[in-house]
Amino acid sequence: MIRYAMDELIKWKDRPGRKPLVLFGARQVGKTWLMKEFGRQQFARTAYINFDNNPRMAELFEQDANIDRILTGLQIEAGMELSPADTLLVFDEIQEVPRALSALKYFNENAPEYAILAAGSMLGVALHQGTSFPVGKVEFLHLYPMGYLEFLEACGERQLVELLRAGDMDMVKVFRGTCMDRLRQYYYVGGMPEAVAAFASRNDFEEVRRIQTRLLAGYEQDFSKHAPAAVVPRIRMVWNSIPAQLARENRKFIYGAVREGARAKEFELSIQWLLDCGLVHKVQRVAKPGMPLPAYADPGMFKMFLLDVGLLAAMSGLDLRAILEGNRVFEEFKGALTEQYVCQQLIVQSGATPFYWSAERATAEIDFLMPFGSGIVPIEVKAEENLKSKSLRQYVDTFGPRRALRLSMSDYREQEWMINVPLYAMGALERLLQE
Repeated sequence: MIRYAMDELIKWKDRPGRKPLVLFGARQVGKTWLMKEFGRQQFARTAYINFDNNPRMAELFEQDANIDRILTGLQIEAGMELSPADTLLVFDEIQEVPRALSALKYFNENAPEYAILAAGSMLGVALHQGTSFPVGKVEFLHLYPMGYLEFLEACGERQLVELLRAGDMDMVKVFRGTCMDRLRQYYYVGGMPEAVAAFASRNDFEEVRRIQTRLLAGYEQDFSKHAPAAVVPRIRMVWNSIPAQLARENRKFIYGAVREGARAKEFELSIQWLLDCGLVHKVQRVAKPGMPLPAYADPGMFKMFLLDVGLLAAMSGLDLRAILEGNRVFEEFKGALTEQYVCQQLIVQSGATPFYWSAERATAEIDFLMPFGSGIVPIEVKAEENLKSKSLRQYVDTFGPRRALRLSMSDYREQEWMINVPLYAMGALERLLQE
């Protein structure tokens, strides 16, 4: 399996003055596999230490921050000599031992020659709860579910990936059928590595759905295990409401759809918890598309997407027949799967959560805004064949962006004021925008 985050890890390894790297990401997105595979490819040895239910490590880091003493303890735990020249140190589920997280500061200051990767599925939650963090002494990398191009790689479509990345849209059009078939499959399978591996090896959609159901059940168990007991019911209510929220015409998150008469204050902590553990993405509205976008965000108006399109398909009960019936899958749930797919790819490709824009009187709305270069690119998403772009046109006439994008099922074409890019060609967006 190929994960593009591997390239970022290699850059980190070779960077002068590197610091310990903390890998963020939801449970089951492949953090442990990536760290071990990186160690296998790039180092002679990997010292993998899991801090979950590990009283020895809790005691080791509890005493003091003497790095020599800690390194001796780590050698005993790993059962190998730790040589800074050829050994990768992997600290998994590091949030379970908060003092180990704090100790990364002392590794950076007193033993910078050691290559250290740290990760945890609930790391964001632990930090939000006040765990001491070595600000300025570590580097960060966020791992998401597999994007569409990584899915194609797993399915043996390496040449198709190279074609999409090259941005040769005339050649891409020749293989439109293959791209669309694979995109339908991706809507159902999604990017969770276990589901992708099952599909790539056995082409078994039923096994994919079983895996997705198990993952969703595991997330719900995490609610009870890690969240404050008083908040758990509300977390579940927010989580289970997301498919219905996205099936609304404008996707805007409505508290009343979680529970009748609900108010924002009642669910703010629940939403933050889901954000901290990486299970959702919060796309906020901006009233004005100015730079930087967060400065113009309206915290009270937002859309909420899941971490993965395949999990949304599973939660929504998407029938397998939908991927076999033409373009039906793209239009399911009023295009919610398509907007989820686009949001997910934008985040995977840029590492940043997009925003959206709507006019004050709701006369127009742009699905996503993304910073690019020194400007902001408006992105309209079309799941159905109707390609009228009144909102995008109004935005362009009002704010005059250098570039405007429409993502749809139609082939690539350039117009005077807008570029239409096929949904399956999102991997070429950066190249196309640069051109």
